[in-house]
Amino acid sequence: PADAAASVASDDQPDQPPRERTIIVANQLPIRACRGADGAWEFSWDQDSLLRQLKEALRAHQGRAHMDFVYIGGLRDDIPAEEQDKVALELYDRFRCVPAFLPDDLRSRFYHGFCKQQLWPLFHYMLPLSPELGGRFDRDLWKAYLSVNKIFTDKIMEVINPEEDFVWVHDYHLMLLPTFLRKKFNRVRLGFFLHSPFPSSEIYKTLPVREEVLRALLNADLIGFHTFDYARHFLSCCSRMLGMKYESQRGYIGLEYYGRTVTVKILPVGIHLMQLQAVLNLPETGLKVAELMKEFPDRHRIMMLGVDDMDIFKGISLKLLAFEELLTQHPEYRGKVVLVQIANPARGKGKDVKEVQDESYAMVKRINEAFGQPDYQPVILIDRPLHFYERMAYYVVAECCLVTAVRDGMNLIPYEYIIARQGNEKIDRILGLSPSTRKKSMLVVSEFIGCSPSLSGAIRVNPWNIESVAEAMDKALHTGEGEQALRHEKHHKFVSTHDVGYWANSFLQDLARTCQDHNKRRCWGIGFGLRFRVVALDTSFKKLAAEQLISAYRKASTRAILLDYDGTLMPESSFRKMPSSKTINMLNSLCRDEKNLVLIASTKTRATLSEWFSACEDLGLAAEHGYFIRLERDAEWETCGPATDFSWKQIAEPVMKTYTETTDGSIIEDKETAIVWCYKDADRDFGSCQAKELHDHLESVLSNEPVSVKADLNYVEVKPQGVSKGLVAKRMLSTMQELGLQPDFILCVGDDRSDEDMFEVITTAVDGPYLSPSATVFACTIGQKPSKAKYYLDEPADIKRMIRALASVSDQELTPL
Repeated sequence: PADAAASVASDDQPDQPPRERTIIVANQLPIRACRGADGAWEFSWDQDSLLRQLKEALRAHQGRAHMDFVYIGGLRDDIPAEEQDKVALELYDRFRCVPAFLPDDLRSRFYHGFCKQQLWPLFHYMLPLSPELGGRFDRDLWKAYLSVNKIFTDKIMEVINPEEDFVWVHDYHLMLLPTFLRKKFNRVRLGFFLHSPFPSSEIYKTLPVREEVLRALLNADLIGFHTFDYARHFLSCCSRMLGMKYESQRGYIGLEYYGRTVTVKILPVGIHLMQLQAVLNLPETGLKVAELMKEFPDRHRIMMLGVDDMDIFKGISLKLLAFEELLTQHPEYRGKVVLVQIANPARGKGKDVKEVQDESYAMVKRINEAFGQPDYQPVILIDRPLHFYERMAYYVVAECCLVTAVRDGMNLIPYEYIIARQGNEKIDRILGLSPSTRKKSMLVVSEFIGCSPSLSGAIRVNPWNIESVAEAMDKALHTGEGEQALRHEKHHKFVSTHDVGYWANSFLQDLARTCQDHNKRRCWGIGFGLRFRVVALDTSFKKLAAEQLISAYRKASTRAILLDYDGTLMPESSFRKMPSSKTINMLNSLCRDEKNLVLIASTKTRATLSEWFSACEDLGLAAEHGYFIRLERDAEWETCGPATDFSWKQIAEPVMKTYTETTDGSIIEDKETAIVWCYKDADRDFGSCQAKELHDHLESVLSNEPVSVKADLNYVEVKPQGVSKGLVAKRMLSTMQELGLQPDFILCVGDDRSDEDMFEVITTAVDGPYLSPSATVFACTIGQKPSKAKYYLDEPADIKRMIRALASVSDQELTPL
């Protein structure tokens, strides 16, 4: 595969545009391997693999017929080291598959260790409260998980064209891969789909590496989930553990992550409709259906069917208990109703699997001994591997399908059952149905499986409630044929139109939409290890150069300088807010220059900035809280601040106190000109809910007061109308215009969200009447982050050096030659 990219390129005709290509990455390749009679390896497609079905079904969609696919993943079989190069070459040439060969020990620690002992139980809501209940966190297994994700990333590197290819990563085995790949290619077009449940934040936060995994997933552009519940849990984890905010954007859920929008998609996977229909047409399927018809309907027996893996989350034992309850409470079903339970081999291994098997066998034996008759066996447990056509035949004959998993990602068994019950002409003849006969089916499904929300005609049950499941079985058996047909038609319409091709096409469409602006943004990586992330900013956003600023400053005849205080002139972490003598001196130099009009903005309280106000008085600034602006060259500074009537606080504060008492972790901050309810330390979900309610409450009681109520991340603020840095900046420019002053130099510096309004005002003023046509505008934020400013500086010390340099220029101009 080292020359894979070149090989693909050589296949393209020079007169044809390059074909769209998707690299699909998963734990296992959709390949079956076996040794031939001559000892050589023989390979074939695994037709049961979702990844293979995805490719076949997707090519039936418009515009996807010629899409290329490259698969990256592991093999189920061990390939000796001396044969790996030959096997890799054959797999790529014949199947476009790139195998990731893992040493036996590493694969065991990765898959059977971290994936199956730690992630899989946790994602299915099993906490490791004891060594028997899921595996305790093991740092060595975590390192194996890291190593395998890096190996898969290296395999992607061998074939990827980062400017053209889409990369689609599947499932929880490779959740760290987005970070490793994003580190290599900042603009890679990367999607991730989780096929398992995602647990609630209360469960997920017990994972010792919770933040590392979340941040890795956020390095994807699009993250897919089967249900809204799984997506909601993921978003809640991002909110609670990373402090992130999400919002719906034209029907899509978006997370802003360092300037990148990470989209969350909710869409359940579907079945491969063409494959199921092809299996129904096989002669052996018809023969098996005829055989089952003789065994069940012809003997007046009703088949109820369960198809599950033999693992702890599929609820086989709960299903058997419910069936036992059904036969106990309804003796009329004895001798008539048979539960056929197909138990597929478990994908994992260990003590849990053995316990499930032993319990299931014991319960089947007990039920058959209690209710069996010479010619009647209530439960038939099939624990041998079945051909797919055999399973489809069981679907065809079963009057009801039971899926009672206690937790499952998607589970396509109900979808397969619906398609099988729809049948075809050949199956209808075997069943003795006329062409006009309406098809019918009944489903009893667990509330805790991914397909449940899409099956609105199914009888939904809580599998832990044995009596309720038994009642659901009874209801399914008693439902009239007309209602069964209506339920079936509703399900068939959805399942047949939302197949695996629809799912894949929709995912890739959204991935392309999410990534369409990649090349319009300037990207660079920050952070080390699993804390790596990409900052994506506007291409015009750049670091402010001192030479450029000073040159424009020298040439200007009228200058406007707007400075934030806390976090800009003074570091946010500084305990003492008193400006140093150097800061006071440089501000003095700026203020003495008659070309300069200076605004200094502060939203801190008088108590917090008492020493600062004293310094302001020394400079001639009005010692009032708010925004200080010098409007005339020879005038004193005046306050552009709020009104002095704060009687509205007597209304707002009692309301806020009510919400503070009922919201642990929330506080009230009186900022003298404003009052703020902060819930940064409260439960994020509850705090956000309370904030919305408080916002509406305050708007109602303050509707006749001259104030505005604003809600933002972690706070609700009430302040007088017209008090914002943006409005103050606008007033400053309009006042200068009234005085006949048109600045040809503006410097505006701030560090947080409250300064963004100020940036917006001065950047949009360029084309307006306030500024000179030749004006140069420098809107500058502190730190590399998404902002309306066009420039940035790394820290407050940088802006101090800049201001000091400008002050030196002013001093030189004031000094007589």
